[in-house]
Amino acid sequence: MKHSLFAVPLVLLQVSAMAQQQQPFTLKGDIKGLPNRYVYLSYATGAEQYRTDSVMSKNGRFTFQGQLVQPVEGRMYLDKKEAMYGEGDFTSFFMDAAPMQLTSATGRLKDAKLTGSQSQADKDLLTAAEAPVSKKLKPLSEQFNKLNKEYIAAHKAKKPEAVLESYKTRLDKIKDQMEPYYDEMEKIDKAFIDQHPNAYPAVQMLRYRVSGMPLAEGEAYYAKMSPAMQQSLDGLEIKKELDGLRAGSPGSIAHEFTKTDIDGKTLSLADLKGKYVMLDFWASWCGPCRKGNPHLKELYGKYSAKGFEIIGISDDDSNPAAWKKAVAQDGIGIWRHVLRGLDWSKREKNLPNPEDTSDYYGIHTLPTKILIDPKGVIIGRYGGGGEDDEAMNKKLKEIFGS
Repeated sequence: MKHSLFAVPLVLLQVSAMAQQQQPFTLKGDIKGLPNRYVYLSYATGAEQYRTDSVMSKNGRFTFQGQLVQPVEGRMYLDKKEAMYGEGDFTSFFMDAAPMQLTSATGRLKDAKLTGSQSQADKDLLTAAEAPVSKKLKPLSEQFNKLNKEYIAAHKAKKPEAVLESYKTRLDKIKDQMEPYYDEMEKIDKAFIDQHPNAYPAVQMLRYRVSGMPLAEGEAYYAKMSPAMQQSLDGLEIKKELDGLRAGSPGSIAHEFTKTDIDGKTLSLADLKGKYVMLDFWASWCGPCRKGNPHLKELYGKYSAKGFEIIGISDDDSNPAAWKKAVAQDGIGIWRHVLRGLDWSKREKNLPNPEDTSDYYGIHTLPTKILIDPKGVIIGRYGGGGEDDEAMNKKLKEIFGS
């Protein structure tokens, strides 16, 4: 996505205006059986701004006070280090600028219930709708997390490649088993977003889901939000995601880039005008990407002589060796390959990076493929925020014949 000189100041003004409308909240806790110790509460106070407060719990009771820009998701925990890795006793909930109460009869934050927040009441509705699917998904999630920890330990211990590949195969198998449940969960979540367009849990969920939706679907959800919600912190992020997705969707002019390819040669998209070009956004560590490479090879073999080119754009900027190894292993060196241009130092500081090709096409999910016609216009998006491979096959068949 191109960075307008006027876009950043506008967003800052909007966020600044919201910051002046901060409202107070009070959160009283009564966690029966909790030992006297510090309790921590973290929450957002603005765009890319977070606050962590701590209070001493006495006989399980404590009080937090502060200011909120808007309803936000808070996270309460007892141990900072454990919470960082999603371990230990912690809980999360949606906070409103209101008097709220957090209670638990077991001495555990994980069992606590928040009242006094309409946003959390909305979240409770969603959680209840998701519960039947969550129950089915739980054992698989626990199995995946356990195996993933073993894989990480094996990787740190520098176990042989065959051992690591065995872990990856088993993890992929569990992912495949989880997929139908994720599909069910997605239907429930989308129904909630549709029915509660101005509930903060719905807006937050849309923020993280919109990049994987077809553009028209995301725009329709966004249009149902109130003007005030569209100007909320999450609403502004949704707008940003939609702008990026629009730039990489059919009908838009493809961003022209020039990169040094895997062989050290200059590659310019402009030089391929007159051909149909597929941009394949992938990575060496992306299992679905690697699984799809045989099919891409098949398509390239079928249509390359008819004016079809593929450019692989990899997310392996931090590990070029793994990128080159994957290209060789999968036998996909038959088409051109470049790195996306990711710069984490700039991304962490929220700075623009004109070299990051993925930003210009709204890429947030791998694999995603962008099909460009001979005039440089995007005519297909497949993967994140687009259609599936079956639609891609059909499109190419329409263009080139069988």
